[in-house]
Amino acid sequence: MRLLLVDGHYFLYRSFFAIRGLKNSKGEPTNAIYGFIKALRKMIADVKPDRAAVIWDAGMPARRVELQPAYKQNRTEMPGELRPQEDWLQERMPLIGLRSLWLSNTEADDLIASYALAARRDGVEVVIATNDKDIMQLVGEGISIYASTKGGPREAGFALLGEAEVFSKWGVPPARIADVLALTGDASDNIPGVPGVGPKTAASLVEACGSVEQMLEHPEAIANPKLREKIEAHRELIIANREMVRLDDDLPLPVPWRELVIEPKYPELIAALRECEFGSLLREIEAEAAKSGAVAPAQGELFPAA
Repeated sequence: MRLLLVDGHYFLYRSFFAIRGLKNSKGEPTNAIYGFIKALRKMIADVKPDRAAVIWDAGMPARRVELQPAYKQNRTEMPGELRPQEDWLQERMPLIGLRSLWLSNTEADDLIASYALAARRDGVEVVIATNDKDIMQLVGEGISIYASTKGGPREAGFALLGEAEVFSKWGVPPARIADVLALTGDASDNIPGVPGVGPKTAASLVEACGSVEQMLEHPEAIANPKLREKIEAHRELIIANREMVRLDDDLPLPVPWRELVIEPKYPELIAALRECEFGSLLREIEAEAAKSGAVAPAQGELFPAA
């Protein structure tokens, strides 16, 4: 049994900026919709999951904002042409066959972590499609990260990143990534780090001390006196950062993972894609629907309101 969890907003933004200028004859932007659906269909073909869901951000946990009021305040507002496409995808994801899931005041990575660990407790293999640094700390036995790779001039492949690949990139095991981020901070989330401490220095400190908790309890283990002084001076920041990057992995699940069955609704999906005026993607799904025995609606039929 394999569960695929997709970081919705990561692929929404990636699709929007990767494909520009795509609109239907009404002038409605469709570039993110097109890119997202293509990426999602490729993931399903690659991973062949038995269950799957797309997880979305829906606000921020109060505990993170209380720890650091400027958390993510550096993020720019969602582009105007992206907002309606976000709504379109969230509402119509069930037509593609996947649930759209979120919890109020919860970030996607926390809900993804909760689903991943719940499924692992039941012995299910979990694949997470994301580029989120925080989620990398979940990687371990039965949990991997889906990543696209270039397989040739016209063909993209994929890889499932495990502990070895994460260690190669970070210099620490996945479980210690949070300790590295506690020292370096995360500029993309507006989390300040210890001045002058980059990823390599942070990884070497974590390797030498075992964890930031042990490092702060035994600063004498830091050989460099200037670095030791810097760490001690930023003790409270490091503690706050470590709590910031801790994942809430025991949240209530909106839908049990066993119910995340992949069930495309081909007639409604085809009607929706006709409104977007997609070409090859529409033909591809029409052929797939025909093989499944689904009956597509007439060409002019309107897509029913979600």
